[in-house]
Amino acid sequence: MGNLARKYLEQQQAEQTVQNKSQVKLKKSWLTPGEKIIGVVFAGMVCFGSVHLISNQSNIYEVNKDIQAVEEKISEQQKVNGDLQVQVSELSSYDRIFEKAKKMGLIRDENNDVKVVQER
Repeated sequence: MGNLARKYLEQQQAEQTVQNKSQVKLKKSWLTPGEKIIGVVFAGMVCFGSVHLISNQSNIYEVNKDIQAVEEKISEQQKVNGDLQVQVSELSSYDRIFEKAKKMGLIRDENNDVKVVQER
Protein backbone atom coordinates (compact mmCIF):
# COMPACT_ATOMS: atom_id res chain seq x y z
CA MET A 1 0.00 0.00 0.00
CA GLY A 2 2.87 2.32 0.47
CA ASN A 3 3.42 2.46 -3.25
CA LEU A 4 -0.22 2.97 -3.99
CA ALA A 5 -0.53 5.79 -1.44
CA ARG A 6 2.60 7.42 -2.82
CA LYS A 7 1.26 7.28 -6.37
CA TYR A 8 -2.01 8.72 -5.18
CA LEU A 9 -0.21 11.58 -3.44
CA GLU A 10 1.89 12.24 -6.53
CA GLN A 11 -1.22 12.34 -8.67
CA GLN A 12 -2.85 14.83 -6.33
CA GLN A 13 0.26 17.03 -6.34
CA ALA A 14 0.45 16.85 -10.13
CA GLU A 15 -3.19 17.90 -10.40
CA GLN A 16 -2.57 20.78 -8.00
CA THR A 17 0.46 21.96 -9.97
CA VAL A 18 -1.55 21.76 -13.21
CA GLN A 19 -4.32 23.78 -11.57
CA ASN A 20 -1.77 26.24 -10.19
CA LYS A 21 -0.12 26.58 -13.60
CA SER A 22 -3.43 27.32 -15.28
CA GLN A 23 -4.22 29.93 -12.66
CA VAL A 24 -0.77 31.49 -12.85
CA LYS A 25 -1.00 32.14 -16.59
CA LEU A 26 -2.06 35.73 -17.12
CA LYS A 27 -3.07 36.99 -20.48
CA LYS A 28 -0.69 39.76 -21.44
CA SER A 29 -2.15 42.56 -23.47
CA TRP A 30 -0.43 43.68 -26.69
CA LEU A 31 -0.23 47.31 -25.53
CA THR A 32 0.19 48.79 -22.09
CA PRO A 33 -2.39 51.31 -20.86
CA GLY A 34 0.13 54.14 -21.27
CA GLU A 35 0.76 53.15 -24.88
CA LYS A 36 -2.97 53.04 -25.50
CA ILE A 37 -3.38 56.57 -24.13
CA ILE A 38 -0.48 57.83 -26.26
CA GLY A 39 -2.02 56.15 -29.32
CA VAL A 40 -5.42 57.73 -28.71
CA VAL A 41 -3.85 61.17 -28.17
CA PHE A 42 -1.78 60.78 -31.36
CA ALA A 43 -4.83 59.72 -33.38
CA GLY A 44 -6.76 62.70 -32.02
CA MET A 45 -3.96 65.07 -32.96
CA VAL A 46 -3.79 63.61 -36.48
CA CYS A 47 -7.56 64.02 -36.90
CA PHE A 48 -7.46 67.60 -35.56
CA GLY A 49 -4.52 68.46 -37.80
CA SER A 50 -6.17 67.06 -40.90
CA VAL A 51 -9.42 68.95 -40.22
CA HIS A 52 -7.43 72.14 -39.58
CA LEU A 53 -5.45 71.66 -42.82
CA ILE A 54 -8.58 71.07 -44.90
CA SER A 55 -10.23 74.12 -43.32
CA ASN A 56 -7.22 76.32 -44.17
CA GLN A 57 -7.14 75.04 -47.76
CA SER A 58 -10.83 75.84 -48.11
CA ASN A 59 -10.26 79.39 -46.86
CA ILE A 60 -7.31 79.82 -49.24
CA TYR A 61 -9.46 78.62 -52.13
CA GLU A 62 -12.17 81.15 -51.29
CA VAL A 63 -9.65 84.00 -51.05
CA ASN A 64 -8.08 83.02 -54.39
CA LYS A 65 -11.52 82.96 -55.99
CA ASP A 66 -12.22 86.46 -54.67
CA ILE A 67 -8.83 87.69 -55.92
CA GLN A 68 -9.52 86.34 -59.39
CA ALA A 69 -12.91 88.06 -59.45
CA VAL A 70 -11.32 91.38 -58.45
CA GLU A 71 -8.56 90.96 -61.05
CA GLU A 72 -11.20 90.33 -63.71
CA LYS A 73 -13.04 93.52 -62.70
CA ILE A 74 -9.76 95.45 -62.81
CA SER A 75 -8.96 94.23 -66.31
CA GLU A 76 -12.46 95.17 -67.52
CA GLN A 77 -12.12 98.63 -65.97
CA GLN A 78 -8.69 99.06 -67.59
CA LYS A 79 -10.26 98.26 -70.98
CA VAL A 80 -12.97 100.85 -70.34
CA ASN A 81 -10.35 103.39 -69.26
CA GLY A 82 -8.31 102.72 -72.39
CA ASP A 83 -11.35 103.22 -74.60
CA LEU A 84 -12.17 106.48 -72.81
CA GLN A 85 -8.57 107.64 -73.20
CA VAL A 86 -8.81 107.04 -76.96
CA GLN A 87 -12.05 109.04 -77.06
CA VAL A 88 -10.42 111.89 -75.12
CA SER A 89 -7.51 112.01 -77.55
CA GLU A 90 -9.89 111.98 -80.52
CA LEU A 91 -12.14 114.68 -79.07
CA SER A 92 -9.25 116.92 -78.06
CA SER A 93 -7.66 117.12 -81.50
CA TYR A 94 -6.89 120.65 -82.71
CA ASP A 95 -8.96 120.34 -85.89
CA ARG A 96 -12.07 119.23 -84.03
CA ILE A 97 -11.77 122.02 -81.48
CA PHE A 98 -11.30 124.54 -84.30
CA GLU A 99 -14.44 123.26 -86.09
CA LYS A 100 -16.50 123.53 -82.88
CA ALA A 101 -15.21 127.02 -82.28
CA LYS A 102 -16.23 128.05 -85.82
CA LYS A 103 -19.73 126.65 -85.31
CA MET A 104 -20.08 128.64 -82.11
CA GLY A 105 -19.11 131.81 -83.86
CA LEU A 106 -15.61 132.23 -82.55
CA ILE A 107 -13.11 133.58 -85.00
CA ARG A 108 -9.40 133.19 -85.16
CA ASP A 109 -7.41 136.36 -85.03
CA GLU A 110 -3.99 135.87 -86.58
CA ASN A 111 -2.57 138.81 -84.66
CA ASN A 112 -3.74 137.57 -81.27
CA ASP A 113 -2.13 134.12 -81.08
CA VAL A 114 -0.94 132.66 -77.83
CA LYS A 115 2.80 132.37 -77.68
CA VAL A 116 4.77 130.01 -75.48
CA VAL A 117 7.57 131.51 -73.45
CA GLN A 118 10.35 129.26 -72.30
CA GLU A 119 12.65 129.93 -69.38
CA ARG A 120 16.38 129.62 -69.74
